[in-house]
Amino acid sequence: MPTQDYIKNPAYSEPENPGLPPSDMVLDPNGSALVVIDPQNDFLHETGVAWGVVGESVTEHDVVQHLEDLFKAAKETSLPVFISPHYYFPHDHMWKFEGALEKVMHSIGMFDRPGPQDVSGLNGSGADFVEQYKPYINDGKTIVTSPHKVYGPEQNDLVLQLRKQHIDQVILAGMSANLCVESHMRALLEAGFEVAVVKDATAGAIIPEGDGYLAALINFRMMANAVWSTKQAVEIIKGLDLQETRRSA
Repeated sequence: MPTQDYIKNPAYSEPENPGLPPSDMVLDPNGSALVVIDPQNDFLHETGVAWGVVGESVTEHDVVQHLEDLFKAAKETSLPVFISPHYYFPHDHMWKFEGALEKVMHSIGMFDRPGPQDVSGLNGSGADFVEQYKPYINDGKTIVTSPHKVYGPEQNDLVLQLRKQHIDQVILAGMSANLCVESHMRALLEAGFEVAVVKDATAGAIIPEGDGYLAALINFRMMANAVWSTKQAVEIIKGLDLQETRRSA
């Protein structure tokens, strides 16, 4: 019987009698990577512009710490790490039509930067990476893709960068659950990748219209090749004999 690991919201816990088959995903040491979506201050820092709607979920799932746990495990085992960031430039604010969340993000200045080649004011801003992740991201090995613009990776080079490294399996984490993470999951699945989502290394907005995390969790369970906790993912990553395998490749 699954443990009831969410006392505050039992809906997040695994069902006692699952109706779906268990995962059979096994990581290939030479063909897997960690992909982190939007590890940026506007989502994950209490001063971020989205904190008012995502902060409760981020805190409940301990997302900030769990993402660092994943980064640390990946770096310790030489697992490739990819970042798919989210940036908006002045020309993005000139769009002629927008969906509901696009309107919100643009109205609050979420992920705003002065321009594609202008990094002035980036350090410590809402668009910047969370400070404690920078040693992992700025180590000269992590691949930071071009920015995605709405939710999914269709408009950036994430899939290209993964393919160029012969990556076929992705461990997916980051923000936010029912928007960019779910959209990346769907796009990667459609592109032929095997995807494991780390369920407590993501979070969602809680607004009158609904609980974004719960909406995503249902689809993770139905669509992903695997849904892991951070603890499970870290154990699996550390179990890969990556350093020796990659050195001999």
